[in-house]
Amino acid sequence: MKNIRNFCIIAHIDHGKSTLADRLLEYTNTISKRDMQDQALDNMDLERERGITIKSHAIQMRYVHPANGEEYIFNLIDTPGHVDFSYEVSRSIAACEGALLLVDATQGIQAQTISNLYLAVDHNLEIIPIVNKVDMESAMVEEVQDQIIDLIGCEREDIISASGRTGIGVPDILAAVVDRVPAPKGDPDAPLQTMIFDSMFNSYRGVIAYVRVMNGTMKKGDKIKFYNTGKEVVAEEVGVLKMGQLEAAEIGTGDVGYVITGIKVSKEIKVGDTITHVARPCTEAVKGFEEVKPMVFAGVYPLDNDDFEDLRDALEKLQLNDASLVWEPETSAALGFGFRCGFLGMLHLEIVQERLYREFDQDIITTVPNVPYTATDMKDKTFTVHQPTELPEPNHLKSVEEPFIYAQVITKPEYIGNIMTLCLEKRGILIKQHYLTPTRLEMIFHLPLAEIVFDFYDKLKSMTRGYASFDYHLLDYRETDLVKLDIKLNGEPVDALSALVHRSKAEYMGRRMCEKLKELLPKKQFQIAIQAAIGQKVIARETISALRKDVTAKCYGGDISRKRKLLEKQKEGKKRMKQFGDVEVPQEAFLKVLKLND
Repeated sequence: MKNIRNFCIIAHIDHGKSTLADRLLEYTNTISKRDMQDQALDNMDLERERGITIKSHAIQMRYVHPANGEEYIFNLIDTPGHVDFSYEVSRSIAACEGALLLVDATQGIQAQTISNLYLAVDHNLEIIPIVNKVDMESAMVEEVQDQIIDLIGCEREDIISASGRTGIGVPDILAAVVDRVPAPKGDPDAPLQTMIFDSMFNSYRGVIAYVRVMNGTMKKGDKIKFYNTGKEVVAEEVGVLKMGQLEAAEIGTGDVGYVITGIKVSKEIKVGDTITHVARPCTEAVKGFEEVKPMVFAGVYPLDNDDFEDLRDALEKLQLNDASLVWEPETSAALGFGFRCGFLGMLHLEIVQERLYREFDQDIITTVPNVPYTATDMKDKTFTVHQPTELPEPNHLKSVEEPFIYAQVITKPEYIGNIMTLCLEKRGILIKQHYLTPTRLEMIFHLPLAEIVFDFYDKLKSMTRGYASFDYHLLDYRETDLVKLDIKLNGEPVDALSALVHRSKAEYMGRRMCEKLKELLPKKQFQIAIQAAIGQKVIARETISALRKDVTAKCYGGDISRKRKLLEKQKEGKKRMKQFGDVEVPQEAFLKVLKLND
């Protein structure tokens, strides 16, 4: 156990975590030169295409320390950097004793660097600060070192200068892991206590659980049980995580590995649960896991209602691999049966949509994303509102509260005006601003969560040329003037297009949706009225004129009254058609209207 080191890499997005992990794997000969590729640990096509890490990836390396010649086992977990995947980071940190804190020498400390650092400090991890990308021409090594010293109070000589691209500093990092990161604590003779920090589904083997052994030893063939669900199974296979899964006879205290139990039902294994022996169980579950708090909710529906069960299976299997996804069944008059899903942000929603399509061949429609509100009715009964149909009529409603976030923006001083304008436009309140260094400024806002779920991050990046970093966490709920915006086609509300918006934004949103629908809906033989309404009050309207068919084409010559008679007859028919005719919203139109804010 004294020769095991468990550590993760934490940093802001694009600070070079995966590239540095590649160099560590190369240096320890975990991957041969022939098999080496960029982002070696990122095994999803999506991760390579976008150049981001979506999933945490664990791998075991072997390293011989040059000073004492001893061999050490390193269990490395490469984590994502985007704020939407911070739950992955929190789970990885719970399985480690140390963390490599990476800071880009060209960009300095950014919001997610600070956020992930606080997570690691809360778990008492040993922090090894690294200034990455020192080979770049625009690297500001001294300034960034000063920022790190201010942030964590370390000595300058504790900071390692490295380059993930060229391999500078890699031997120093590996030596520092041995010297500074403590060996795992635990008792090999105690009852088995193993934490599940991740899992995946294999169609042949069932659910594969990735585990960190806290106490005791787990052998192949052991009778084990899940602490929270109480289910008893046999460990069919245990092993360690190399580039693939490498079977072993046993995994002991301090090890990071995997266990296959043959369970095929994904509900029976929960990330964060504890595995123990049936004969000699542990007395308590492993602590250190926080419950996931979804920030954005959206309805997910299959294009064809017959695919409802397939979509349920796909979501269950995806949830194994992405523990931050939460969902429950719901129905909609316009879209049929579907699921209400909770996501950590808009990028998370986009990635889940894409993964459902690529990995499970599911074509889906996603409704307007919104956030959870707390409503109080006239009888003082309080309940949570996840979708527009759950909000009572205004005459039954006493008050509505919306979630506010504590938002931290780090930027250059020249962009203060742009950021202030954007945040105040989004109903934000400036709490404080202060200079971290002469060229870096931290601004703290209290913002309504509903205002940032759509396009806030994109606008922030474009108006600051990518120099602003953004991080947030949930603060509290505050009273708001919320209204339900209904979209009606010929007087009939379309529930899938309803949205909960602040009264000040309702008219703009209603007008935009009506204009967009006018472009997208196909013409009919009768006139279609598109209305945006709050309760009974119509606040915007567009009209699609009837498709004109020349009924008088075959009526040539003779008196004008013949033509008039035909037109009158057509007019009556159109009037009747308008009464009984249905206005169907095509699937493509749904998708485009829901991308209104793009």
